[in-house]
Amino acid sequence: MNASDASRNARSAVPWVTTAARLVLGGVLIVAGGLKIGNPSESVVAVRAYELLPDSVATTVGYGLPIAEIVIGVLLVIGLMTRVAAVVAALLMLAFVFGIAWAWANGLRIDCGCFGGGGELGAGQEPTYLVDILRDFGFVLLGAWIVRFPPGRFALDRPLGLAGTDHLTTEEENGDGQGRPGEVGA
Repeated sequence: MNASDASRNARSAVPWVTTAARLVLGGVLIVAGGLKIGNPSESVVAVRAYELLPDSVATTVGYGLPIAEIVIGVLLVIGLMTRVAAVVAALLMLAFVFGIAWAWANGLRIDCGCFGGGGELGAGQEPTYLVDILRDFGFVLLGAWIVRFPPGRFALDRPLGLAGTDHLTTEEENGDGQGRPGEVGA
């Protein structure tokens, strides 16, 4: 295998990596929102526990967050408005990283509430801030990958004409497998 073949193989893998990133990040958001949506008052308690927002804003965020997570997650899984959904997901995850770091830096002893629950920890429970931050930062990176290389395979963006050709491999663009000199495909 020569360098050209290796480069072509790497380029052809990018849409599959994007698809995997979409499914993982979207799936996590759907699960997180789904676990919270049945008990929105618990979500409000979790948001208030961070002591970052005024009560009225924390209440609004607490009620709206599960819905937003589910909607963004579904958009990512089906590949609709992929880049926009990935930007929002990455910013949301970055906000979670900031909130958890804030709680840790300010000595709060809370459960992040990422997958339901949340609020102050009970006696004998220890926060898992570092694990939570690393996990959520990993999701930020997945979102950044999707933003850079949308929409991936099996995305609705493509048949709806929302993907543009700059994210197709050169083989897909030409339909002949030859590519065009100087073009970089995803």
